[in-house]
Amino acid sequence: EKEDIAYIGNHSHSHDYLVDLKNDKFITDIDAASLIFEEKLGYNPIFFSYPFGEYSSLIKEYISKNFKFSFGQHSGVIDINKDRYELPRFPINEKYGDLKRFEFLIKLSPLQYKSLYPVEKYLTNNNPPKFQVEFFNEQKNIHNINCFSDEGSKWEKSNVNFDKNILNLNFRSKFNFRRGRINCSLNDDGIWRWFGVQFSVKQN
Repeated sequence: EKEDIAYIGNHSHSHDYLVDLKNDKFITDIDAASLIFEEKLGYNPIFFSYPFGEYSSLIKEYISKNFKFSFGQHSGVIDINKDRYELPRFPINEKYGDLKRFEFLIKLSPLQYKSLYPVEKYLTNNNPPKFQVEFFNEQKNIHNINCFSDEGSKWEKSNVNFDKNILNLNFRSKFNFRRGRINCSLNDDGIWRWFGVQFSVKQN
């Protein structure tokens, strides 16, 4: 905490699946962690990282009232247009942390977009969801985008089509695991751009 090169973030108290908790249990969990930070460090961090990258609109709303920034677990590069309570991050760990991959990631540039639908990232009865990304009118080479998604428990190239500057992704089947992912990349005149999306799927 005393180092200038590092910042401490809040990651909840239980590191549980927050979307599975009832509203009062979720709030109690976050408040418990914040209280410990206040007692030990004298402040609650401005950063929050959703455990497993899972959150709902309700969770996001509560976090936005208590933190300045929060991170999901969808891969991508932060830019000025990204929602500061849905910031992307690449995993760098024992499974995805070799030097070659790290060198690739730090050279990536953001793939910006104007809006993304659906806003709700917690899927209950709408699995798979209707998925759209609206890009800016002035963006170049956007039709060269490639997306891959893991619905049906299998990573494959996504079926996408464009209506002007709006990308529509047509899922092959529903997401089977508790988290569903989409990764999109674009070679923009030699600059590699990337963004990812993660959905949390309600468990029976």
